[in-house]
Amino acid sequence: MSLTKRLTILYSLLLGAILLIFGAAVFWLVNTILLSQVDDRLTAAAGEFIALSGATSLKEVRFKNAPENMDTDVNVQVWGMNNDLQDYWGPLGNSAVALDPANTRTDRTRFREVMRDGRLLRVLSVPLGYGGRQVAVMQVAAPLDFIQAARNYLLYVIFVVWLYGVLLVGFVLWLTLGRALEPLKVIVETAEQINRADDLSRRIPLQGSEVDEIGSLIHTFNRTLERLETLFTSQQRFLADVSHELRTPLTVIKGNVDLMRRMRRFDDESLTSIDQEAGRLTRLVGGLLMLAQAESGNLPLNFHPVELDLLMTEVFQEMHIIAGGKVRVHLTEIDQLQVNGDRDRLKQVLINLVANAIQYTPQGGDVFLSLSKVGDQARIICQDTGPGIPAEDLPHIFERFYRAEKSRTRGKATGFGLGLSITKWIVEHHNGRIEVASKEGQGTAFVIYLPLLNP
Repeated sequence: MSLTKRLTILYSLLLGAILLIFGAAVFWLVNTILLSQVDDRLTAAAGEFIALSGATSLKEVRFKNAPENMDTDVNVQVWGMNNDLQDYWGPLGNSAVALDPANTRTDRTRFREVMRDGRLLRVLSVPLGYGGRQVAVMQVAAPLDFIQAARNYLLYVIFVVWLYGVLLVGFVLWLTLGRALEPLKVIVETAEQINRADDLSRRIPLQGSEVDEIGSLIHTFNRTLERLETLFTSQQRFLADVSHELRTPLTVIKGNVDLMRRMRRFDDESLTSIDQEAGRLTRLVGGLLMLAQAESGNLPLNFHPVELDLLMTEVFQEMHIIAGGKVRVHLTEIDQLQVNGDRDRLKQVLINLVANAIQYTPQGGDVFLSLSKVGDQARIICQDTGPGIPAEDLPHIFERFYRAEKSRTRGKATGFGLGLSITKWIVEHHNGRIEVASKEGQGTAFVIYLPLLNP
């Protein structure tokens, strides 16, 4: 059963229950009012008959005279304690059968509805006493023909209102819910089309308002599709890049192995090439494992107070040696600053940035490092005098396997495009941020902001 039908049935049943409760309340109220009026008449009539009655020497209750202006539909019987009819008044009173046989010897005043010869009567039974003890019971009755007709008519009206109300509301609900839930059908159809065609570029058209629940669902679903499309595209690019990066060293290794097999001797140059390519594969796998651990939340970070000035000095000394005579590494500014972080990971960040700067800076160029305090943050700058990064590449340099070189041909010292991705992840998980500014021909500057431990 469709959701529209289920909701229509549910709401119709709920409305039907509400109408039944309301109808029962109306019926009870009207019936109570009408019976109250009849009971008042019977009570007044009983008072008049009691005033006109008296006890004989045989302790029987008799009417002294007939009442005046008494309603013709009022009937009275007086029953002795031996169930003998002592006196009566009215067309129904002259009968051997009591108006209310169950209460001919009652000791309390009672109102009761009794069916008599196919007619519904309202009977008031009143105990009568003489000499300090009960001697008879007076029963005053009036037919409820009008009230019975009013009850039947009221029940008919309530049933008609209930039936047509439920049908009308059910029809309106069916139409309204059908239109309101129409976008859900579009969502299902679009999802099925995506599943059949594997086309994540499709989007669900928005029908109606964006602020209601359906509009929010469509918007969220479209964002999910966009996210899935991005992830799928990224995965495809990732697989292509990994395949390329693995194919190149494996091809070199296989070629050198085949060469040595044909030459039937070990060649130092071939062994060196194999060793270099194996090292490249090791670094690639290590970088991929680190990224996988980072993205899955399994890369541990051991936070402790870190003296950034000491860390910067250590990195400067190591990278100065690595740079050799190719470029000059300068430490232009340094402050005594302390942050809460993982010292090894922060050192990895600095080494990645400085190593990239050294790699891409031409012979005789300069790399500048600085550490300063800006507000409640530590600012680390790594700037080089290299060729710079094209503007169209800047938004993508922190993506995995992305490199700004136009050619896919890599040198032996060229990285895999994983270092900056790892760097960005480490900085962000230290509650910091990393920025880059570059112009072609004027060099590149990476800026890292980290929150100070004691601002």
